[in-house]
Amino acid sequence: MRWKRGSYGQPFTFLDFREGQGRAISGERPDVEDTRSDTKLSSPDLIAVNALGQFADHPRVTALRRFITGWYVSYLSVADTRGQPEAGPEERLSRTGDNLANVVQFLSEQHPERLDQIFRALRQRVPQVERVWAETMPDGRLLLSIKDAPFENPILARFASDGTLKMLAYLVLLYDPQPPPFIGLEEPENFLHPRLLQELAEEARGATARSQLLVTTHSPFFINALRAEEVRILYRDQTGYTQAVRAADVRGIPEFMAAGASLGHLWLEGRFGVGDPLVRQGRPSDLLASRP
Repeated sequence: MRWKRGSYGQPFTFLDFREGQGRAISGERPDVEDTRSDTKLSSPDLIAVNALGQFADHPRVTALRRFITGWYVSYLSVADTRGQPEAGPEERLSRTGDNLANVVQFLSEQHPERLDQIFRALRQRVPQVERVWAETMPDGRLLLSIKDAPFENPILARFASDGTLKMLAYLVLLYDPQPPPFIGLEEPENFLHPRLLQELAEEARGATARSQLLVTTHSPFFINALRAEEVRILYRDQTGYTQAVRAADVRGIPEFMAAGASLGHLWLEGRFGVGDPLVRQGRPSDLLASRP
C-alpha cells in the first residue's frame, strides 16, 4: 500500500508484505521518515491487510479492511426469498435474499419513509401491487405478504411471481438507508420483464451517489439505459485471460451514440467486436478508437 500527503510528489510505501512477511508504518499519517516495523505473520497465506487491519495502530489499513469486508455481492435466489425465516428485524439483505422479510420488518420499524419509497417504486414497475408487509406468526416465523389491488386478501410471498419478488429485493438493496460501500449485482435481468430493465438500470445509477456498483449482464435492454463510458466489455484474449475494454473506447461507438443509437442495439449488431460468441474477435488495438 502506498500513499502521499498532497497532490504533488511521489507516493511512498507504508505497507509491504509478501508471503506473510513484510514491513509496515503505523499511525494516522505515516511518513517516509517514520520507523518501519518488520512483522511476520503466523502463516504465509494470511493477508496483511486483514491481519494488521484489526489493530488501532494501523488506521489506514483498518479503513481498507473495513471497506473490503463491507462489500455486498448478490446471488439473489427467488426460491430463497419465498422462505419463512424466524422473526426479527435485519438491516442488510443477505447475498441470497433469504432474509427479505426480515429487512422489510426492519425498514417498517426503523425507516418507514424509506419503505414507502420502495413501495412507490415497486408500484410503478408492478402496478397491481398495493402493499407488502412482514407479519410474525405464532410459531415465531416471519410471513411476507403481498396485497394486489384487485383482491381483498393478500397472498403469501411464496405464491407471488418471480419477477415481483426479484424487483422487490433489488429495490430493498438499492434503497438501503446505509448501503454497503460496494454493491455487485449478478445478471439482474433474470425473471424480470425486459421493459423493466431500463428503469432498474436508472435505479442502479441513482444508487451510485452513495455506493459503487458493478453489474454483470447479458441483456441489451439493460445496456440500452447506460452510457458508453459506463460499460466495460469483458472478453478472453488468445492466451485465455480476461480483458476489459470500455465501450466508449471502441471505434465507432461514440459516433453511433451521438447519432442516436442505443448501446444495447449496437451490441446485438456486433459493433463491440469482442465479447460476442458469433463475431470473430479482432485484435484489441484494431478495435480501439484513435486518441489524439
